[in-house]
Amino acid sequence: MIRRVLATAVAAAVTAPVVLLSSAPAFADEKPAAQTQKAKPTIEELKQAVERAQKEYDAAVIAVNDAVKFLEEGLEEETYPTKAALIEAEKAAEDAAKVKAEADQAVVDAQAELDAATTDEEKAAAQTALDEAETAAAEAAEAKTAADTAHTEAQTAHDDERVAQARKIDLLQKARDEAKTKLKDAEKALAEAEEGEEGEEPDGECVPAPELTAVVSGLPDKVVGGTTETFTLRVTNGTGGTLDEVYPFASAHGFDTKGYKELDSYLDLEWSTAANPKWRDADLLGGTSIGSLKANASVDVKLRLKVDADVLAGQGSVYVTADYLNDDGSCGGYPDLDDYGFEILPKGGNADDQGKPEDPKDEPAPNSPTGQGGTSTTPVNTSSTTTGSLAQTGSNDALPKIALAGGAALVLGAGAVVVTRRRNKSTGA
Repeated sequence: MIRRVLATAVAAAVTAPVVLLSSAPAFADEKPAAQTQKAKPTIEELKQAVERAQKEYDAAVIAVNDAVKFLEEGLEEETYPTKAALIEAEKAAEDAAKVKAEADQAVVDAQAELDAATTDEEKAAAQTALDEAETAAAEAAEAKTAADTAHTEAQTAHDDERVAQARKIDLLQKARDEAKTKLKDAEKALAEAEEGEEGEEPDGECVPAPELTAVVSGLPDKVVGGTTETFTLRVTNGTGGTLDEVYPFASAHGFDTKGYKELDSYLDLEWSTAANPKWRDADLLGGTSIGSLKANASVDVKLRLKVDADVLAGQGSVYVTADYLNDDGSCGGYPDLDDYGFEILPKGGNADDQGKPEDPKDEPAPNSPTGQGGTSTTPVNTSSTTTGSLAQTGSNDALPKIALAGGAALVLGAGAVVVTRRRNKSTGA
């Protein structure tokens, strides 16, 4: 699918290079026109309404979470008044129960002494001890009753605090749910306003998202014929929100050192992920979603570049970018195509093998269209992490121009892919 789109893109690069000087269709910075009717809010006003609703909902969620945490933890802190009173009452009740148990035992012991007395004097003394023990036991019983009552009251007071907090949570949850409904309504109103009339083409609705980045690491500055190089494409969502479907794009291209012969057929780029480790052709990467990506999350795509043993000496580049498509139909992506350059060496690593054409007169002139695209001044963003660049590897002036034209065509092609996905998803295709 990618190659079919690229073919169309290349034709556009040749016949209308001015198109390539503008941003790709998928990432056009066009905004729907503001409503002229005063009764209808503008797109900007709707966006502000969504932002306000989002803040209200976020605050409501925090309030609910804080209230639940206070119910589960704060109310059970020993320093909280009702909890402290309950702890003190529990201790007092336990102490009173202990005193009563000891007093009751003293009555039992005194009664045993009385029963064992044999003389009148012993009986009189034992009776006095029994009377005192019974009096103390009665007082201990009253104290225990009072302590138990105080404990019950303290428990009730603490339970009432918990009930009050639970009611507060219920109110906060209702406020949160209302804020969520308000947010959804605001988002729906904004989406409908941006979509416009039913059936309108979604071209131009995709937006630039420079925070969605695709960065290559581990690609050497030189590759040799007959070898395989494995490196990584890391896609990072820095947009601040979850992206429902993320589509990375990677493509390898090369030219011989004369700038005449395209070396794409000697370069085989494959990809895989941890979720789907089977190696597949990178031509399918631009049309394959790697799933949703949460805010500030990253996912690594493994890339494998196989270099044919018969490759000629030359220069190559791996072009990467990424875009997204959300369930609500919104879309966008990284507005540039980053170019990671490398030098191509023939098998054995002899850079002097330049791969001279058999019949130079049949080869295209350096600035004429090639199978990859036409001449163009469209800039291709060379990443600062690139280990090598076309200008640094000794190529002539024709090669950078051809590579730039091909890179520009790739930008247009990648944009066309996401626009097609956007349209298909909007129409339910």
